[in-house]
Amino acid sequence: MFEIHLGIPEMEALWKSLTEKIHDGSAKKNDLKLYRQLGKAMVLLQNDPRHPGLNSHEISSLTARYGMKVFESYLENNTLKAGRIFWVYGPNKKDITIIGLEPHPNDKLNAYKKITLSSMGEEVR
Repeated sequence: MFEIHLGIPEMEALWKSLTEKIHDGSAKKNDLKLYRQLGKAMVLLQNDPRHPGLNSHEISSLTARYGMKVFESYLENNTLKAGRIFWVYGPNKKDITIIGLEPHPNDKLNAYKKITLSSMGEEVR
């Protein structure tokens, strides 16, 4: 099992905002959908990052840009602009940090150039 962390500040802030909206009843339909999808993906990642439903795979262009292996996993499939999460192993052994959330890029040539990822917040120990 892995411990799941959220990249800072973006991913941590997004999850906190979604959680607050769910608990105070102000969540819109899209908020609720994203909360469920992201929550399910975190559970699957925690148990097995290679779970077939996640379709996890390395994104070599992001790995080269950020200097660490960056993986993409599905939040949904067969949907226009289907959500994808980006994650890395670390900061410690048996940790996974989710560092990005984006719709699936349609631009095949420059697909990942516009993606900016959160910081892990800690150095790998």
